[in-house]
Amino acid sequence: MSATPSVILLHGGDEYAIAAQIEKLVAALGDPSTAEMNIARFDGRASFNFDDLYTAVNAMPFLAVRRLVVLRNPTAAFPGRTPKQAEAGTEIAPSANRKKFLEMLDHIPPTATLVLVEQESLKPDHWLLKWVKPAGEKAEVKAYFMPKRWEMSKWLENEARKQGGRLEPQAASLLAGMTGEDTRIAAQEITKLLTYVNYARPVTAADVEQVSTLSAQGDVFALVDALGTGDGPAAQKMLHRLLENEEPFQLWGMVIRQFRLLLQAREMLNERGTVPEVQKSLGLHEFVAGKICEQARRFSISALESIYHKLLEIDEGAKTSQTPLDLALDMLVVELADGGWN
Repeated sequence: MSATPSVILLHGGDEYAIAAQIEKLVAALGDPSTAEMNIARFDGRASFNFDDLYTAVNAMPFLAVRRLVVLRNPTAAFPGRTPKQAEAGTEIAPSANRKKFLEMLDHIPPTATLVLVEQESLKPDHWLLKWVKPAGEKAEVKAYFMPKRWEMSKWLENEARKQGGRLEPQAASLLAGMTGEDTRIAAQEITKLLTYVNYARPVTAADVEQVSTLSAQGDVFALVDALGTGDGPAAQKMLHRLLENEEPFQLWGMVIRQFRLLLQAREMLNERGTVPEVQKSLGLHEFVAGKICEQARRFSISALESIYHKLLEIDEGAKTSQTPLDLALDMLVVELADGGWN
């Protein structure tokens, strides 16, 4: 890792690609048994302490040549003026610690790499990008943007090759309609499909219909079906089944996407849109579009708006470690099954 920059800024909405880049940096530390002892992780949204970060960056590595320090959400850790303060032209220091933080960036020791992660695209005038620009070779910026809807089929084919297999174009198109632009879910579905064919042949559209529509996404459809009919016990049973087989954050992404699609479909149906029009507008496979429209008809537009806002609140709480995501999901299902969305 001798050529690794002292500061690496990763930003953009593609969480899967960012996680993969961090995994590469971790792998470059060498022996996994000692690597973890040379990694420190911080989150600017969760009880962040600058002194702890400073200590981690300047500590000597243990049986290695370099330490890796990851700070997520540095903007939250070192905030600037609020929109109201900016509008009023209030003259205040951006943060008591931001100046110290920028000074620390100028003096990262050669035994450490600090990775800064922002899970949204930074504007050119962002203070971190302003610092990076004159930093030269000691800093590196990588932006990871989510693929556009029309790019997902090609992305899926490329990801299958990275994982050591092949995805036929028709299979990629079908899978893109199921996963949308969520690269993390898409990559995990590809792993399932390649395992299903034992990496021995290309994945076909028939494989996708057999495996993916009957896996986690199919279970999410069943969960929403139960919520739409007010069947609380069935909804909780399906949720617990999903949590046994899926990571909470992966499942959470599917749930948010499902209700986003339901809201979009309901709006189109209210405007006398048809299933084919919903399919084309949302870039869905025919099977998925039919299911989405069927479910959307069970909810009013106001109910779906209320649910979606609730999901965003839970998402913020989970990211700031206020409530464990599996518990938040359980509480949400109970609330929705009891008609709390009306």
